[in-house]
Amino acid sequence: MAIPDFQSAMLPILRMTADGEEHSIAEALELLADAFKTTGEERNQLLPSGRQTTLYSRAGWAKSYLLKGGLLEKTGRGRFRITPRGRDVLKGAPDRIDVEFLGQFSDFAIAHSGVGSRLPRAIPRA
Repeated sequence: MAIPDFQSAMLPILRMTADGEEHSIAEALELLADAFKTTGEERNQLLPSGRQTTLYSRAGWAKSYLLKGGLLEKTGRGRFRITPRGRDVLKGAPDRIDVEFLGQFSDFAIAHSGVGSRLPRAIPRA
């Protein structure tokens, strides 16, 4: 299976944190690699810059979006855990979390629409 886009990575990462414990981006990488059945070659695929793997980039962007949406909170460098809002979202059993879904939260909408926002715009799904 191909490496997931960052939006497809959001729900699995949020589900991983449902235990309320602190987690790391390294844990998210393993989870995504296993969940999407990536091959060893896909796990090691680098971005065009050659500085990081595509999977690491996707996990990082997914985590960033979940933080901006208030579903996760930072607990330290590269570490995070679920928030009460994140728990409420999981109680609703969403099929997918993406930019459109996060738009319902005002703090995300402000962060995402702000001038100079560093968050990439979503790629439309076909």
